Amino acid sequence: MSAFKDHFSDNSAGYAAHRPTYPAALVDFLADAAPGRDLALDVGCGTGQLSTRLAERFAAVVATDASAGQIAAATPHERVRYRAAPAERSGLPDASADLVTVAQAAHWLDLDPFYDEVRRVARPGAVLALITYGVLHLSDAADRVVRHFYDAVIGSFWPPERRHVEDGYRSLPFPFPELDAPRLSITVAWRLADLAGYIETWSAVRAAEKAVGRGPIESFHAALAAAWGDPGMVRPVSFPLSLRVGRVGNG
Repeated sequence: MSAFKDHFSDNSAGYAAHRPTYPAALVDFLADAAPGRDLALDVGCGTGQLSTRLAERFAAVVATDASAGQIAAATPHERVRYRAAPAERSGLPDASADLVTVAQAAHWLDLDPFYDEVRRVARPGAVLALITYGVLHLSDAADRVVRHFYDAVIGSFWPPERRHVEDGYRSLPFPFPELDAPRLSITVAWRLADLAGYIETWSAVRAAEKAVGRGPIESFHAALAAAWGDPGMVRPVSFPLSLRVGRVGNG
């Protein structure tokens, strides 16, 4: 089992405040594909961006993350039970989960033992969904500023696992019969501070800050502010989703 690489605990509050939530259409698709709506397991849940949305369609959600800091900062919900636990040890009974999700976290997992755990906890016909989104999209000069920062300024500070996000998880092994998934995006209406706060949650930003200091990051924020204009202006920001969705066991 590979050691847990914790890139996020030291900024759990920022993660909770600035990471986007997932669209209702995603949860509807997954709930409709699942054999029931009694229990969903959300692995690598972070601070609950997907967990709380799943609770809108499932009677109970167990949300696990190997980072105790992320769990401590998670958004409370009456139907979500948060648990600090590695992906391969959910603590659920055998054949109990209708749905297992991993949102923006599958590239950090040791997948072989995780998939064994999925097979153990999945009820017949349960659904597994790996969900990710890459770099955001804007509609004007601010988009070019973000892209330059992402690629040229902090590109060398991204962990090697980031390549799986870039290719939409297509290079990850996925040993389950796949379901066709709809094209979906996260779409938010953000002010400058929202976008800046989100970018501060990137693992590469944290790594760059430790290696070279805040200088390049502050220069980026200044360039982004100049491209944005009025900081109170609300702009649409989109995050296209990539999905690997499969059926576990016999449905």
